Amino acid sequence: MSMVLVTGSAGFIGFHMSLRLLKEGHAVHGVDNVNDYYDVGLKEARTRILKAQKGFTFHRMDLADAGKIAGVFDQARPSLVLHFAAQAGVRHSLSNPRAYADSNLIGFLNLLEGCRAHPPEHLLYASSSSVYGLNSTLPFSVHQATEHPVSFYAATKKANELMAHSYSHLFGIPTTGVRLFTVYGPWGRPDMALFAFTRAILAGKPIEIFGDGSMQRDYTYVDDVVEAVLRLARRPAARDPAWSGAKPDPASSSAPYRLYNIGNHSTTEVLRLIEVLEECLKRKADRRFVSAQACEVQAAIADASDLERDTGYRPTTTLEAGVSKFVEWYREYYRT
Repeated sequence: MSMVLVTGSAGFIGFHMSLRLLKEGHAVHGVDNVNDYYDVGLKEARTRILKAQKGFTFHRMDLADAGKIAGVFDQARPSLVLHFAAQAGVRHSLSNPRAYADSNLIGFLNLLEGCRAHPPEHLLYASSSSVYGLNSTLPFSVHQATEHPVSFYAATKKANELMAHSYSHLFGIPTTGVRLFTVYGPWGRPDMALFAFTRAILAGKPIEIFGDGSMQRDYTYVDDVVEAVLRLARRPAARDPAWSGAKPDPASSSAPYRLYNIGNHSTTEVLRLIEVLEECLKRKADRRFVSAQACEVQAAIADASDLERDTGYRPTTTLEAGVSKFVEWYREYYRT
């Protein structure tokens, strides 16, 4: 795992993943187009930190550019590929679906083709808890079918899982998809609830709460995600000898293919998140309730038992501790 390709290195999770790898002594090739979906300054600041580390090479390019991505694989010849680049955001996919097709579908195809030309020991890519869509059986399990997404973003993430399986089957590339559940922490995304709420409260502005605030999420601290991903990365997906086409398990295959949830196996209402944030900020929020959107699921909680079984790890950071760390970073970064 000495040479690692990390896509989305200027993004939230890709940045944390790259930094951890570099501190462990690995060489990292980071790929990111540094688009303006959210504050470019935040992405540039992350990238400056990575560039200051020994062993980091940055490629500013779009995953949809097949020629440039092929060139990165020719140069880096990575033994591990960690794919975290994507057009993110569930609500944004309602108004700009083509951005998701370009980044999440065409971009992922280019990445798979790079792996076909220069096969790594393992390709691990970010899927999303949003693929569970209309499923109502909680907690969500990777052994459930996921055929009813409620946003185009979720549909592209489901498509990534299917695309990865086809390349695992056809070309023997070990692929592992990780379904992430509401990741938060320092250097997070401004479009996510915790970041947006913090910014509004400190600015004395109202926060918008979709629905009645009872929406439930499995908030997962970013350091826990990094640890889980790295443990899985060291275990290239293998063929499941017990897999049967008569009773197909969605989480494994006769090909070297695996799916895992990464979450706390706990659920928190949005109103509780706000209470914890208010305690950390020592300020009360001006709450404004707005209509819930059809692209959002009401509840999401991860069954992470497969992760714990195969890696011996489960996320441990409490919401109170994680939010406190985020607020500490936010105050320092924005000097509030």
